[in-house]
Amino acid sequence: MNDYLLPLPELLAEYDRARAYTDELWRDLTADEVVWRPEPDFSAIGWHLGHQAHVAHFMIRNLTAAEPSPAPELDGVMDSANPEQFRGALPTVSRLATFRSTVAERIHARVGDIAAGRVGAPDQLTIIAGHLVTAIVNHEYQHDQWISEVRSQRLGHALPDAPECDRLSRVDGYLVLNPLNLR
Repeated sequence: MNDYLLPLPELLAEYDRARAYTDELWRDLTADEVVWRPEPDFSAIGWHLGHQAHVAHFMIRNLTAAEPSPAPELDGVMDSANPEQFRGALPTVSRLATFRSTVAERIHARVGDIAAGRVGAPDQLTIIAGHLVTAIVNHEYQHDQWISEVRSQRLGHALPDAPECDRLSRVDGYLVLNPLNLR
């Protein structure tokens, strides 16, 4: 149907690859390192982790299925439209991990339904979901760059190897899912 979009199952695999890389960037950090802010107006690694999931959920929910937030108490905290000083306290590392997993499960379920044609307007939603999942993957990598910089430059931890895939490129220093290998 679309020569420029990867099939939805392949895009979900790319989403999982991006999330796995994010996990490599933070899972070995202490709770204090995850919530530490390198400067007063900078966001902590933990905020970026929650924000990645928050944006992913809202993109899928607002454009493919109206469903409630999996964590309404985190919506204001993880929304980048709220200035840092008004976001509130970060949840625990365990809560962040649960939130990220819940959002990923919901994305897989919704995109899986679209891929299987279990939605109204399946062809139209396939196009929308393809672009959405690509954007979600690239948003994950966008914030991974910041997490990487804080991890290595401010916290002194080595970086894991970046994921390798023919569809991944570096653009302006950021990993991006680039299905057409455009540069």
